[in-house]
Amino acid sequence: MASVGAPKVPQSKARSRKDGAAIALDETDKRLMNLLQSSFPLDPEPFALLASEAEMALEDVLQRTRRLLDERIIREITPIFDTRALGYDSMLVAAKVDGEHPQRAAAIVNSHPGVSHNYLRTHDFNLWFTIATPPDSELGLAGTLDVLMRETGAESMRQLPTLTLFKINMNLEMEGGTEALASAVEAAPPRELEAQPYDERDIAAIRALQGAMEPVERPYDEAAAEFGASTGDFLEHLRGMVDRKLLRRVAAILYHRRAGFSANGMGVWKVPEDEIMETGRQMASFRGVSHCYQRPTYADWPYSVFTMAHGRSKEECDAILDSIAEECGMGSEDRATLYSSTEYKKIRLRYFTDEYSRWEAEHS
Repeated sequence: MASVGAPKVPQSKARSRKDGAAIALDETDKRLMNLLQSSFPLDPEPFALLASEAEMALEDVLQRTRRLLDERIIREITPIFDTRALGYDSMLVAAKVDGEHPQRAAAIVNSHPGVSHNYLRTHDFNLWFTIATPPDSELGLAGTLDVLMRETGAESMRQLPTLTLFKINMNLEMEGGTEALASAVEAAPPRELEAQPYDERDIAAIRALQGAMEPVERPYDEAAAEFGASTGDFLEHLRGMVDRKLLRRVAAILYHRRAGFSANGMGVWKVPEDEIMETGRQMASFRGVSHCYQRPTYADWPYSVFTMAHGRSKEECDAILDSIAEECGMGSEDRATLYSSTEYKKIRLRYFTDEYSRWEAEHS
């Protein structure tokens, strides 16, 4: 893989549930945030299109977006690439680490550049993180987890790769209330996860665009210049990457708690093998569910379907998960909910950088 200049490495500070208090937002802020999360266009002037859709002045859209970024309500506006489609191996991992000093293990896990999320959760398996390794990794995912288990002193690590992806859409409903979050919408078909073909021009496009985008009238111009094309040609290439499932979308990512979503509950479900496909689709259809996956089971982990629910309170998360249970005919013995108590890391992955090989050289 070609070498690149020293990249900006995203940082994430640990935050407890007591931190990051919600910020007051008016209805226009909420409407704009819904659009920024779901409808950020691949267009030379995307904010002008959003302003038209929101029936707002362009300058008002830009000023509000800058304020929401400055006040850390929006984390960033960024492209979201498909990790698996790019040939990266990735999975969710549940670890049992020292409950008295989990931050030590968390810091070791966080040092890997492919760890995008890392949370302390309310369970014997108390440290939950997502990790990815690039196609040219010498250690590979299994070897990387061996290193992390040794260095953290974890009692156990359960590998929970995605077997079926029913939904991934981190799009918080800002305008609706609990009823909207707990309601079902049309379910999308399960996504394919196989690696897709790509070339050096795709890699160049990813390197040019990845990271936070500026709230300016023409935010794609700088990346297009780095890519070596006109903005129109660069956007046409990006649309092709969407068609080839390499790029999911461009979207605003929120600071959940400061946007008012103070709770996230990972609902896990014991679903019979022959019912997983139908039940997974049903669970994915709920507006308040951002992620829905089938994952492997173990003797000490019998839950096959995972749903991430986000709410303005624990009670709202519970309402979402209770609605799922009622809709899918699941009893209390068929489910568990794990709440996060500390966020140790949350970043967007950066692809095709030298950070991975440097970590492996230091830790292998």
